[in-house]
Amino acid sequence: MTSDLSGRIDGDHHELPVRIYYEDTDFSGVVYHANYLKYFERGRSEYMRRIGVHHHQLAALDEPLAFAVSSINIRYLSPARIDDLVTIKSRLIVARGASFTLDQWVERDGQKLAEAQVQVVCIDLKGRPKRLPKDLQTAIKLHVAGEKTL
Repeated sequence: MTSDLSGRIDGDHHELPVRIYYEDTDFSGVVYHANYLKYFERGRSEYMRRIGVHHHQLAALDEPLAFAVSSINIRYLSPARIDDLVTIKSRLIVARGASFTLDQWVERDGQKLAEAQVQVVCIDLKGRPKRLPKDLQTAIKLHVAGEKTL
């Protein structure tokens, strides 16, 4: 059984609801820009969990692996504010070898507030890129929506 805390898959993307708390905002009640990185990380982590790719699984391999963000491009469109309920949406668009790319965005009531394209690489514990095991590659590739850019 998968908890609702992991969000849900809706068609070609994953959705994770997030409440904006006081700690997320600056003195004016607007979400501090760097916190969008945290929201996108949560969205990616829960998306991977939903499709059967777990961080603890990677760490438990004979040669432990991890995910690292190798690039991220964020565009801020409109502010999120304290007490807003936003949705972090994530769509896998490319999966190749040791890396995959996602489009991610934050919405409030259907309005896009921020968008990002994120490239993630699978690495060993020395920081070298490594291919994912076949079963995890398959789980990711099953959810790739097709190559797109922001």
